[in-house]
Order: sequence, then structure tokens, then C-alpha cells
Amino acid sequence: MHDSRVVANRFLDLANAKGDSLTPMQLLKLVYIAHGWMLGLYGRPLIRDDVEAWQYGPVIPRLYNSVRGFKSQPVVGPLPAREETLDDKEKSIIDQVYEIYGDLSGPQLSRLTHAEGSPWQITYKPGQFRLEISNDVIEDHYRQKAIETGSTPD
Repeated sequence: MHDSRVVANRFLDLANAKGDSLTPMQLLKLVYIAHGWMLGLYGRPLIRDDVEAWQYGPVIPRLYNSVRGFKSQPVVGPLPAREETLDDKEKSIIDQVYEIYGDLSGPQLSRLTHAEGSPWQITYKPGQFRLEISNDVIEDHYRQKAIETGSTPD
């Protein structure tokens, strides 16, 4: 498991290599989606940070606090985080998530994470704050998505 900012930095590197940039919303959603696919395909978390159900979707508070100052502008990295090495499976998940979802806007990614039956939709309660979305709920959701799409671990 990694600091969410380590995973975010990998996404920022991938975007930079393509000449692209990522807004805070895109970065938050991509890290969350990669965490979900890691749980769904391999049964282990990608990040060690909590994921919470906020009004506007799933949020990783530690990562949010690191990028909120960018507002809707591109995030300029790297984000401050201890050096941690991603293994080959983790890199592969992040790379695949970027390849599949990296061109989507923040609002498009937000709609994906708010879908009916999503971990956010199951957990979120209007007017309640700091509701943690459990890794079990995230894993179940992404495992079901993997079955539906025929995705299998490398």
C-alpha cells in the first residue's frame, strides 16, 4: 500500500510524458479508480489512505489537501511524498487506468464514480460527513466490473 500522492505522482508523470495535464478532480478520481481496480483484480489495496464519501463523490482527503490549492488549474507536480517503489502490478494498473480513463474530464470521471450502485452511492448520506468508503465495498464493486467486462489480472 502506498501514500496516495505516490500514485498521483505516477499519473502526473504519465500525463506529462503525453504532453497532457491533470486537474485536481481528474487526479483524485484517477487515483481512486486505480485503487478500485487493484482491489477488484488483485484483492489488495493500492493506497493506504482513507477514501471518504463527500457530497461531490469519493475523495481521498490526504490527496485532496495536497492538490486543492490548484483549484481547477492543472496540478504541477511532483507532490510531496516519501519515496516509495511501486511494483510491476501496481504500475500496470496505474498505466492501464491512465490509458483508459486519462482523457476523460473531471466531470466525466465524477459521473463514473457517482453511478448507481457505486461505492460512493452506497456509502454517501446527505448531511453526514467523513463517511469512509470501505475497501470491501470498493473491492466488491470493481470485482463485479471485472467480471462484467471480462477483465482478468495480468
